[in-house]
Amino acid sequence: MNQDHYLIGVDGGGTGTRVVLATAQGSELAQGTEGPSGLGLGVERAWQAILAASAQACERAGVAADWTRVVFGCGLAGVNNREWLAAFRAKAPALAGLAIESDAYSTLLGAHGGEPGVIVALGTGSVAAVLDRNGESRMVSGYGYPSADEASGAWLGLRAIVHAQQALDGRVPADDFSQALIEHVGAVDRDGLVVWLCDANQTAYASLAPVVVANRAHPFAARLLQNAGQEIGKMIAALDPSDSLPVALCGGLGQPLSDYVPAPYRERLRAPLSDSAHGALQLAQREAQRTGVA
Repeated sequence: MNQDHYLIGVDGGGTGTRVVLATAQGSELAQGTEGPSGLGLGVERAWQAILAASAQACERAGVAADWTRVVFGCGLAGVNNREWLAAFRAKAPALAGLAIESDAYSTLLGAHGGEPGVIVALGTGSVAAVLDRNGESRMVSGYGYPSADEASGAWLGLRAIVHAQQALDGRVPADDFSQALIEHVGAVDRDGLVVWLCDANQTAYASLAPVVVANRAHPFAARLLQNAGQEIGKMIAALDPSDSLPVALCGGLGQPLSDYVPAPYRERLRAPLSDSAHGALQLAQREAQRTGVA
């Protein structure tokens, strides 16, 4: 094993970036966090966040942040867009190695330890994936904001803000839920909300998801959460027609939405063994072994 090299696993999404720093042997040393690094928000911004989080982890471990001695394994939102992926590779600094997969695949590796299973990753965006008993991997959903990513934070927020709009107009009665949404975006009137809407991206909309969950007893919010559960069920059914594989709900909305998954699928839910960053660390280990770094 090469004692002079390190591994970093990167979980990069639309809300934040998490990294895990490990020795070339795979022993974890430290973790770091930074802002979003999903490729849909820009390739340069993605690298800035990844390297900032990695530098934080290196500082915590007392390791020099020399990227020429680091093999990166990245599980990133947006790599299914080939132009974004090519641009991301082109902007990479000098590294000891780089492996890139979707955040769905890194989440799948982490959640089931490389064993067969289904994941539904629910964060700013959403995507579902399966590793079947033949070792084949497949994804559904994850087509991206704003048209898709069902049951994600951005999907919930995009729909929830409609209640605030209608309440401000008097089309529906104002209530605690509409007030919580309006306060969250920092608006006090119609014009203020319009300003927020003009600037809002997927991260901004996803920030409304906790407000929806906190107001789950409200009829509007309850319908949204029930719809989200139905969408999760459709993803699971599409990936595992045999109805036999374990299912892990991952990401920040995994636990809050578990109660809304239809009963036949809810019975197969299992807690993830680990997260996407640790799944990405497995990617880094594989790349290090492939290139002879480890």
